[in-house]
Amino acid sequence: MNLCWNEIKKKSHSLRARLEAFSDHSGKLQVPLQEIIDWLGQKDEELSAQLPLRGDVLLVQQEKETHAAFMEEVKSRGPYIYSVLESAQAFLSQHPFEELEEPALESKDVSPRHRIQNISRFVWKQANVASELWEKLTARCVDQHRHIERTLEQLLEIKGAMEELSTTLDQAESVRETWEPIGDLFIDSLPEHIQSTKVLLCKGEELSPMKDGVKVVNDLAHQLAISDVHLCMENSRTLEQINTRWKQLQASINERLKQLQDAHRDFGPGSQHFLSSSVQVPWERAISPNKVPYYINHQAQTTCWDHPKMTELYQTLADLNNIKFSAYRTAMKLRRVQKALRLDMVTLATALEIFNEHDLQPSDRAMDVVEVIHCLTALYERLEEERGILVNVPLCVDMSLNWLLNVFDSGRSGKMRALSFKTGIACLCGTEVKEKFQYLFSQVANAGGLCDQRHLGVLLHEAIQVPRQLGEVAAFGGSNVEPSIRSCFRFSNGKSAIEASQFLEWANLEPQSMVWLAVLHRVTMAEQVKHQTKCSVCRQCPIKGFRYRSLKQFNVDICQTCFLTGRASKGNKLHYPIMEYYTPTTSTENMRDFATTLKNKFRSKQYFSKHPQRGYLPVQSVLEADLCISCSPASSPMLPHADTHSRIEHFASRYHPGLCCPDQYLLRHSSPITDREPGGSQQAPGSLNMDDKGELERVLAHLEDENRILQGELRRLKWQHDEAVESPTLAAGSPESVQDPCNDELLAEARILRQHKSRLETRMQILEDHNKQLESQLHRLRELLLQVPSEQGWVAPHEQWCCCSHRVRSRWGTPAQEEVMLSLPLFSASWEVVAYR
Repeated sequence: MNLCWNEIKKKSHSLRARLEAFSDHSGKLQVPLQEIIDWLGQKDEELSAQLPLRGDVLLVQQEKETHAAFMEEVKSRGPYIYSVLESAQAFLSQHPFEELEEPALESKDVSPRHRIQNISRFVWKQANVASELWEKLTARCVDQHRHIERTLEQLLEIKGAMEELSTTLDQAESVRETWEPIGDLFIDSLPEHIQSTKVLLCKGEELSPMKDGVKVVNDLAHQLAISDVHLCMENSRTLEQINTRWKQLQASINERLKQLQDAHRDFGPGSQHFLSSSVQVPWERAISPNKVPYYINHQAQTTCWDHPKMTELYQTLADLNNIKFSAYRTAMKLRRVQKALRLDMVTLATALEIFNEHDLQPSDRAMDVVEVIHCLTALYERLEEERGILVNVPLCVDMSLNWLLNVFDSGRSGKMRALSFKTGIACLCGTEVKEKFQYLFSQVANAGGLCDQRHLGVLLHEAIQVPRQLGEVAAFGGSNVEPSIRSCFRFSNGKSAIEASQFLEWANLEPQSMVWLAVLHRVTMAEQVKHQTKCSVCRQCPIKGFRYRSLKQFNVDICQTCFLTGRASKGNKLHYPIMEYYTPTTSTENMRDFATTLKNKFRSKQYFSKHPQRGYLPVQSVLEADLCISCSPASSPMLPHADTHSRIEHFASRYHPGLCCPDQYLLRHSSPITDREPGGSQQAPGSLNMDDKGELERVLAHLEDENRILQGELRRLKWQHDEAVESPTLAAGSPESVQDPCNDELLAEARILRQHKSRLETRMQILEDHNKQLESQLHRLRELLLQVPSEQGWVAPHEQWCCCSHRVRSRWGTPAQEEVMLSLPLFSASWEVVAYR
C-alpha cells in the first residue's frame, strides 16, 4: 500500500506540473488572441468610417492617400497575427478536445481532463474569430481600394465631360443669339429656314455630340449614386445647370421650328393668307382664334359665318322649293352646290390620292381648319393639272370649307372628323354612286372588310348631315339612323357584321335615308339628255333632262319641270303609273312601255290604289318596330304584302286619302312611278256611303274569322310541336332500340321529325307575327269606325301630301281623328306632319 500510495503521489505531482505548464502556455495564447480580435474590430470600424466617399476629385484623392496608409498599417500587422494564429494551431494540435455532449458542470465538479479541454476549446474559438476578422478586414481593404480608384476615374471623366459640355453649350447659345426674328424673314425663305432648323435639331454636328455628352454625364452620375457616391454641391450644381441649359436649347430650337412652321402655314403658299382674295370689297375675310374664317361687311358693318357667294347660292336654292318630291328637290339643290364648288369635276380617284397624301387615317381623328384648307388646296390644284382648266382656287377652297363647316361643324368649333371631311367630298365628287358607296363602306369597315352596327351608324349619321343642312332631313327618316341600320342588317343573314357586298345590295335598293345620293347621280346624268318628244303639259320640245312617260295613256310625256312641280293638263292625271327616263329611250323600251300601257288600260283606279309602288326602300320606323319582331322573316319589308293587309290599306286609304302617298317618285331607270291626284276628284273622307261601310264591316268580320282560324291553327301547331319534341326522345331512348335491327330507320325517322319540328317552329313564329299585326290593325280600324265626326265633319284636302318634305298640308278632320290615322302601323312615322294649313 505504501508503494502504491507513493506511485499515486508521483503521478499527482506530475499531473500538477503538466497542468501548471498547460495553464502558462494557454494563458500566453489567450491574451494575444484577444488583443488581435480587439485590434481587428477597431480597424474594421475605422474602415467603415471612410465611407461613403464624397463626390469631389480632391476629397477622393485624399481618401485614397488615407486608405493607402491604412492598408500599410494593416499589412505591417500581418506577420504578428499569422505567428499567433500558428501558435494557437500548434497548441490545439497538442491538446485536442472533444465536442461537448452534456452541459458543462460547475467548476468544483470539473475534472482536470475536462478543464484542459475547456481551455483548448476557448483558444480554438478565439483563433477562429481572429482568423475570420483578419480575412474580412483584408478583403474589405482591397475592395475599398478598388472602389476609390473607380470612383476617382468616374469623377475625373464627369469633370472633363462637364467642362466640354459647358463650352459647347456656350457656342450653341451664341448661335441662338444670332437668329433673326420671325417677322424679319422673307416668306420665300421660310422653307429654307425650316429645313435648316430640322437638320440642326435632328442631325446637327453640334447638337448630336452634345446630346450624347449629356447622356454620358447623367449616366455616370447615376452610376455613382448607385455606388453610394453623391456629387458634391459644386458638381451637382454644375450638372443641373448643364441639364437646364440643354433643355432650354432644345426648347428654343423646337419653338423656333414651330414659329417658322406657323409662319409658313399662316403666310406661306399653304396658308389662309391667299384666301383673302376670295372676297371683294366691301367684304373682308377674317380668322377667329380657332382658325375658322368669318366675313366682315364694312359697308353694312355686319359679320357672318357664310361666304358672300355661299349666301347667294343659298338664296338661289330657294327657287327649287316648288319641287314636290323631296329626294329630287334635295338632289337638285346638291347639284347646284356641287357645281358651285366645282366638285362635279373631281373624281373619287383624285380625291383618294389627296386623302392618302395628307394621311387622313384613322377616320375618327380630328382635323382642324388648316388641315382641311391644305387638303382642299391640293385637291383643286390637282384638278387644274389633270383637267388643264383654270380654277379659282381661293374661291373654291373657301366655298368648300364654308359648306363643310355648315354641314359638319355648324357650331364653328374649328374641328371636324376626317370621316366627315371624306364623306362630304365623296358625296359631291363626280363619280358613279356605286363607287361612292364602296368607298364610304371601306372607311368604317375593319381590317377584315366587315362593319358592325356601331360603325355603320357612324357612317349613316355622317351622310344624313348633308340633307339635314338643306332642311330636308325629315323626308329621309330624320336624324335617327337606327331604322336604317336595322334595314341594312337584314341582309347580314343574322350575323353581327355585314360585308361590302351586302351593304351594296342594300344600297342598290336606294334606302330611304340614302336615296338622295342615287337621285343626285341620275340628275347629273339627265342634265345633258334631250328626248325628241313634246311635253303634254307645257308643249316643250324636245324635252330636256328627265322624261316621264305615262303607262296609262298613250302618247303622254311630261317634262321634268312639269312633273316635279306637279303641273298637269286637263285629263292627264298623275295618279297612274309613270316611267322615268334619264337617257334616250330605245325601241325595246318603247315596245315594253306600249305593252304595259295597253295592259293598264284595262285596270281600274282602285287597282293602282291597291298596288302602290315605291321607287325607294322604306325603312322601318320605331313605331313599326314595336309592333313586329325585328328579325322575323314575315316582318321584313322585302317580302310582298299579304292580300289581307292590302285590303286593309285600301280601305284605310279610302277612309283617309292622302296618307298612303309619301313621295311616290321613281328612283330607277325604267321603273313605275305612282302619285295621287292633286285635285279634289277623290272621294272626301268621312263621306263613305252605306255600301262602302257595309263592305268594310264585312271585311272586318272576315278578318275576325281569319283570326280565329289562325289561333286554332296555332294551337294545333303547338300540339304537333310537343309531339315532335317527344317522338325523337322515345325513338332514341327506348331499350329495344339498341337491339332492334331497324335502328337506322328509327334514327332516320327521328331526324325527319326534328326537321319537321324546326319547320313547325318557323311557321308558328310567322303565324304569331301575322296574328299580332292583324289584331293591331283590327283594333285601330275598329276605333276609327267608332269615332264620331265633329260638327264640321271631314274636309277634302286641298293639297296632296305627295311630297313629304312639303310638310304643310290641309286639315283632314279633328286632331283626335288625325292622331288615330297617323298612328296606324301602315304608315311610316318618318313621314311626319309639322304644320296644319
